[in-house]
Amino acid sequence: MKTLKEVPCGKTVKVTRLTGEGPVRRRIMDMGITKGVEVFVRKVAPLGDPVEVTVRGYELSLRKADAEMIQVE
Repeated sequence: MKTLKEVPCGKTVKVTRLTGEGPVRRRIMDMGITKGVEVFVRKVAPLGDPVEVTVRGYELSLRKADAEMIQVE
């Protein structure tokens, strides 16, 4: 299974599953990242943190740890 952290710049992927527990998972879902939504990876910082994505028409920066909890296809 691939995570959002592994997706290269310029690719669009679909969220298949969110791992993670309680408040962290809730925060990711509150940002609009839910199962079935498409995520476009805009930029990855040189050291991989943060990852800039576009979700539901707005831009978002995610920490590497959060991106690892988002499984995609």
